[in-house]
Amino acid sequence: LIDPTTKTNEFMDIRIENGIITKIAKDLTSETGEEILDLSGLTIAPGLIDTHVHFRDPGLTYKEDIHTGSLAAAKGGFTSVICMANTKPTVDSVDTLSDILNRAKVENIHIYQTASVSYGLNGEKMTDFDALADAGACGFTDDGIPLLNATFCYEAMQKAAALHMPISLHEEDKAFITNNGINAGETSAQLGVIGSPAIAEEVMVARDCMLALRSGATVVIQHISSGNSVELVRTAKKLGADIHAEATPHHFTLTEGALLEHGTLAKMNPPLRTEKDRLAIIQGLCDGTIDIIATDHAPHSAEEKSRPIPSAPSGIIGLETSLALGITSLVRPGHLTLNQLLEKMTVNPAHLYHLPSGKLEPGAPADLVLFDPNEKWIPTEYHSKSCNSPFTGWELYGKVKRTICAGKTVYTD
Repeated sequence: LIDPTTKTNEFMDIRIENGIITKIAKDLTSETGEEILDLSGLTIAPGLIDTHVHFRDPGLTYKEDIHTGSLAAAKGGFTSVICMANTKPTVDSVDTLSDILNRAKVENIHIYQTASVSYGLNGEKMTDFDALADAGACGFTDDGIPLLNATFCYEAMQKAAALHMPISLHEEDKAFITNNGINAGETSAQLGVIGSPAIAEEVMVARDCMLALRSGATVVIQHISSGNSVELVRTAKKLGADIHAEATPHHFTLTEGALLEHGTLAKMNPPLRTEKDRLAIIQGLCDGTIDIIATDHAPHSAEEKSRPIPSAPSGIIGLETSLALGITSLVRPGHLTLNQLLEKMTVNPAHLYHLPSGKLEPGAPADLVLFDPNEKWIPTEYHSKSCNSPFTGWELYGKVKRTICAGKTVYTD
């Protein structure tokens, strides 16, 4: 049993009653009528939490929907996910938010929903944070669209701070970008396109680190991709900003060269960058500058991804390979311990979004992932509606064998 909250890392038994953990101890004695699961040989940890997913529902459900997204999450060991607000319509009203949350209640995992910062993601008029928070929003973000107006962004941070809720930011200054989803560098030159330079992210991160410091808001830098951005977040933390950063498995595993091998399956926003950037992200994960691992699960249809690189949409699916990529790219090479990896996928996300899960202790929800960290496997098929992943066919370590949410098995291998 590995629990980053209590620093537990030893062989234990767990008793679950009515969806709640009631006891954790060595060599528990079974009671009459109890169902016994023999999970010897596996590792058990708190159910994984992803703070950044796109279920495309409502409006783009040919790519994914709430149900298929929840199936993909469960297969990946996730018991809680936080959906972004850039649906169609945008989650900028109580009606849209309530519709999503009501439909999510029938799924087998916990699905939380952010609301947008601005109406229609236009960065001009702030949504009704109070009403959206009262209706169940867990945070605010215009993910996919940067908040280019600094004054507006600062006011939104102040409002989020007053509500003690996180605000998450997509950091790309469009003025620097000709073709998004592709790093401006050696690979873009080989492809004959003008891409997106790291400075497009860095200037926004620098600005928002200072706005976070001055506003006192809990600010999340989403899917960080530049080594300089990591250093900026590191500095802001030292100055006292309540700032957090997400790293995706693709950004700590791949570099811009993946576009030459995988084509549009390696196109995402922000783009894959250089090996120096990748190593800086890993260092940020090691020293705690980056405290969240999130997938930015972004399904697209095969037809969309078959377009030429400049016109294909950005993004890849990630829920079903996230834990394995963390083990393969971070734990096995010795960058992080398994406990440190799980900390960034369980308790840290739970604390950031004030979720009840992310820990294994009596009284906590029985949200669990059971996996074999040493089992090799090759992803070939997905529970997601989409299959846009550059990791299809890779040999990975770390196989999810069972996911339990609220005491109920929601996935078995």
